[in-house]
Amino acid sequence: MRIAVFLPLLLPLLAAWGATPLAHRVPPRLATWLLTAAAAVLAGCSTVALALLAGTAALRIPLLADLERYSLSVVARDDPASIWVALAAGTLLTAATLAVGRVATRRARAVFATHRHTRALPGSDELVVVPDPAPEAYAAPGRPGRIVVSTAMLDALSPAEQDALIAHERSHLAHHHYRFLAAVHLAAALNPVLIPVARTVGYTVERWADEDAALAVGDRPVVAHAVGRAALAGRATAAPSARPALGLGITPALPRHAGDVPRRVAALLTTPLLTVRRGWLLVAVGVVLLAALGTLEAQQDFEALLELARHAVTR
Repeated sequence: MRIAVFLPLLLPLLAAWGATPLAHRVPPRLATWLLTAAAAVLAGCSTVALALLAGTAALRIPLLADLERYSLSVVARDDPASIWVALAAGTLLTAATLAVGRVATRRARAVFATHRHTRALPGSDELVVVPDPAPEAYAAPGRPGRIVVSTAMLDALSPAEQDALIAHERSHLAHHHYRFLAAVHLAAALNPVLIPVARTVGYTVERWADEDAALAVGDRPVVAHAVGRAALAGRATAAPSARPALGLGITPALPRHAGDVPRRVAALLTTPLLTVRRGWLLVAVGVVLLAALGTLEAQQDFEALLELARHAVTR
C-alpha cells in the first residue's frame, strides 16, 4: 500500500497530459469513448485511494480501536502514510464529494430545463426553426430530442452549409453526446486534475459530429465552412444565450475555447483518420489498468493492515 495507494493519485496527471495528443491521433468517436472511460475510471480510483488514506487516519482513533479491537501501535508502525497525509486526503475527499454534488445538481437542472424547453417548442418535427436575431443552433435532448436553429443562423449559412449544420446537430442527438460530457465533468469534479480531459472530450464530441456531418453531406469543405461561419456568427452575438440546452455544453456556435474551431476546420480539410494508432490505444488502456490494479492492491493492503492489527490484540 505504501506505493500502490499513490498510483491512482498520480496517473491522472499522465491522462491530463496525453488527452490532447490522443484526440488528434485517434478517430474522434474512439477518442471520445477512450477519454470518457479513462476519466471515469481514474476519478473513481483516485477517490478510493483518498478514502483509503483517510481511513488510515480513522484507524488511529482510540475509541474506534477499542470498538473494533485492533492494535493502535501496529497501525502506527505499518501505516503507509503519516497522519498529516491521511488528514489531507480526508479533506480532499470531502471537497471532491461536495464538488461532484454541485456538478451533478447543476447538470440535472440543465437536463430538466432542457426537457421542459423542448416540450414547449412548436410542432412535432425534429427540426425547429425559431425566429431569433441571435445566431444559434443546438441539439436539445429530450423525448423526443429536437434540433433548434434560429433564423439568424440560417441566414448566415448557404443551403449546403445549413444541411451540414443540421447533420452535425443530428449526430449530437443520435449519439447522446451530452452524456459523455456529463460523465467527464463529474469525473473532473471528483478529481480536478482531469479537467483537461473533460475539455478535450468537449472537443472530440464536436469532431465526432463534424465527421458524421461530412459523411451525411458528402463534402468535407462544406462542413468546414459551416463550422467556421457558425462560429463567427455566434461570436458576433452581443450577449450570450440563456437557452437551457446550452447548460449541457452541446452547442457548436460559440465554443468555449476559440482554438477549437481552427483545429476542427483544419481536420475537416484533411483526410479523415480511419486507422487507430495502437501505441496510443495501448498507453490509454495501460494507464487505466495500472490505476485499477494499484487501487485493488491498496485496498487489499488496507484490509491486511487491519487484520494484522486485530491479530496483535487477540494473541
